[in-house]
Amino acid sequence: MLVTFTCESYGKLIFFGNVARHLIKLMGHSDNIPGAIKAEEVEQALNNLLAGLNQTNKNAPLPRDKEDEPPISLATRAVPLIDMLKSAQKHQSDIIWQ
Repeated sequence: MLVTFTCESYGKLIFFGNVARHLIKLMGHSDNIPGAIKAEEVEQALNNLLAGLNQTNKNAPLPRDKEDEPPISLATRAVPLIDMLKSAQKHQSDIIWQ
């Protein structure tokens, strides 16, 4: 399953479902898909995500989807979403995922 995050001020991001659900939970939201963050909630979601990433081991990769692919840490995978949240905060935009 793929999850697409959309923000008017940033564009679209696509994550694998397991990664998306983990990041959504770290932002402090239910991992229900579809879902959204209203513009006024973006700052808190960003703070929650950053705090959650600091609490997890940044170097610990998520389980591999395929044996031949190198592992990528959750913190690395979160970078585009962090950028989207910062853009949404700056431009007072909502973020939707589906």
